[in-house]
This record gives sequence, C-alpha cells and structure tokens, in this order.
Amino acid sequence: MTHGAALAGRAIEAAIGKAGIDPSMVEDVFLGCAMPEGETGMNVARNGALWAGCPVSTSGVTINRFCSSGLQAVASAAQSIIVDGSPCAIGGGVDSISLVQPKMVKGAVTEAKLMKTYPALWMPMIETADIVAQRYSVSRARQDAYGLISQQRCAAAQASGLFDDEIVPMETTMLVKDKATGEVSKVAYTVVKDECNRKDTTIESLQGLAPVRLEADPEATITAGNASQLSDGASACVLMSEASAAQAGCIPLGAFKGFAVAGCSPEEMGIGPTAAVPRLLSRHGLTVDDIDLWELNEAFAVVPLRCAEVLGIDHEKMNVNGGAIAIGHPFGMTGSRQVGHVLLEGRRRGAKHAVVTMCIGGGMGAAGLFEIF
Repeated sequence: MTHGAALAGRAIEAAIGKAGIDPSMVEDVFLGCAMPEGETGMNVARNGALWAGCPVSTSGVTINRFCSSGLQAVASAAQSIIVDGSPCAIGGGVDSISLVQPKMVKGAVTEAKLMKTYPALWMPMIETADIVAQRYSVSRARQDAYGLISQQRCAAAQASGLFDDEIVPMETTMLVKDKATGEVSKVAYTVVKDECNRKDTTIESLQGLAPVRLEADPEATITAGNASQLSDGASACVLMSEASAAQAGCIPLGAFKGFAVAGCSPEEMGIGPTAAVPRLLSRHGLTVDDIDLWELNEAFAVVPLRCAEVLGIDHEKMNVNGGAIAIGHPFGMTGSRQVGHVLLEGRRRGAKHAVVTMCIGGGMGAAGLFEIF
C-alpha cells in the first residue's frame, strides 16, 4: 500500500545520507521501473527525488528495460558523469508489484504485426522459463536444488548481518487479511529487512510444489519454489566523478567500468546473459575467470543454471548470499540492489572485479562491470 514515490524517495534519501553529501549535489536521478504506471507512474524518478528532499533543481528520469532497469539506471547515471560531466547522479530502481501489476496485466495490449512475427513478446515470463528448461534440459531436480541453495545462502547472510549496511527501515501501510473472516484491514508497519526468505525451506517441501503451468504444459517444471518472488522495493546508488568524490570527502565502494546489452529470441529470454556477458568482457579484455564475484539475477532457477553452464561461471562465486528466489524481485530495482550488494560483499572478500547481469523480458540480456575498491 506504499506509493512508489515514497519507496523510491526513502531509498534515495538514505543513499544520499550514507554518502554524506548535500542533496543539492545530485544533478539527476535515474530510476529504473519495469512498470512505470499507476503508483509508480508520473515519472517516479522526479517524484522520488523531491520526496527524498532533493531541491527542485535536481532532475529525474524513469527508465524501463524491464528486469535490467535498475542496472540500466546505474549505467546511465555513470555515463552522464563520464560523457556529460555531471558531478553527481543517482542510479536506482523501484517497483511496487503488489499495487501495479494487477492493473497492468489486465491492461496489456498487443500489436497485430508483432503478434504474427514475435508473439512471445507478450508471453508470460514463467512460460519462457519453462521453454528454456525444456530446450536446454535443465531438470526440475536441478532447479529445486538451486532454489534451496538460494534460500540457505540468504538465511545465512541475514543471520550474519551481511545485508544490514544496505537496508534502511521504512514506515509503510500493510494490508492484513483475517483468514477466518476474510476481512481486510490496513495496518501501520515498519519494514526493517527483506522478508521473502523462507529459511526453513527443505528439498522435500520444494519437491512437493506443483508446477505453476502444469495444466497447460505437462512438462512444465517452474514452481513457486524455484522462481523469484513478487515483491515491492526500491534501491539507490550515489555515483560521482572521482574529483567530486574527493572534494566531498567520500570514500567510494568501487567504480563503474562498463555496460553491455544483447538480444535473443523472446521465447527464451532467460539465456540473455549468455549473449551480454561475452560482449561486455571482450570489450574490457577480460575473461570469465577474471571475475571474482557474480550477481546473476535469479528470475527463475533455470536462468543462473543455464547461463552459468554456458558461460563457465563457478557457482561458488555467483549469488553468494542468495538472490531473487530468496530475497525477492521488485523488477526495476533488482539491478541497482545487486550493484550495491556486490560492491559491499566484494569489499568484505577482497575481490577486484564483479559483474552484475540478468535476463530481460522481450528477449535481452544486460551486464555491468564494476571494480571493487
């Protein structure tokens, strides 16, 4: 029940506060949002900036590249600094799945020519995941085992406080349904951590879940346990030029080094990173083995499983504290959250190079390269 401008604004406000800079330093706010309508409409980036206390001189632009929107926003903010000389910008993301998706799904409008040539542009993401699993022989057993690892890694990270430095409390309004009467009421609630993790998950409980599309496809393998969770959230990263950071007395977590995107067939959008990552690494003279940490979005377990297999990524370096299966996946913010997390985790581990990558609805992949300080 929390408006997108408030979600985004709280993240922006906290990021500026942690950086210890005056809000007036922020020239522009780039905010990813995969569903920029309803409560996350009306240029939520500009509205979030003002909610956060930025002056009216701070601009804002909302970016939609579906699940890579948050990473795209970070890249766009960095590029505004590198190319245009902006001293400081915000790169972040927001989505309120609970408020916006029910309205958006009902209002999807197709286009006649594209429906003949690329009908999978409107295919539900879960169907594309089932296609990838079947086309590349990724078994239900492997997907469930991966889902369990994600839950276990996230639970261990939360218990160890590894997310504490990247989360701030927020006052929200929550809808509560009485199971006995069906009555729904609004309750004030303070969110202090990600609440999607199911730390008591077992392989047996995962194996007991029926595939979501079983009636439509007897070969379907995607379940609620091996897919990302629908959730609400926002994230923000402060980006500055080296000179501006030094002048402001800021100690950066790392540096943006590059960004690449690539396309693939819409019906197998889950393999997008296998096209984007090689393009990114080749442009920087690096190989997969040169990357110390990977954040490869867990849209569905089949995505990191297939992509890691193709790219040759060591699972011990990938999603080391769990991913979207356990943490949740507010589409437009995930990329920004991954950037912040991999920089903090990389510093703890003494890592140098990190890649954030994900598949994208419509048949694309995106990848960002970061140097950790």
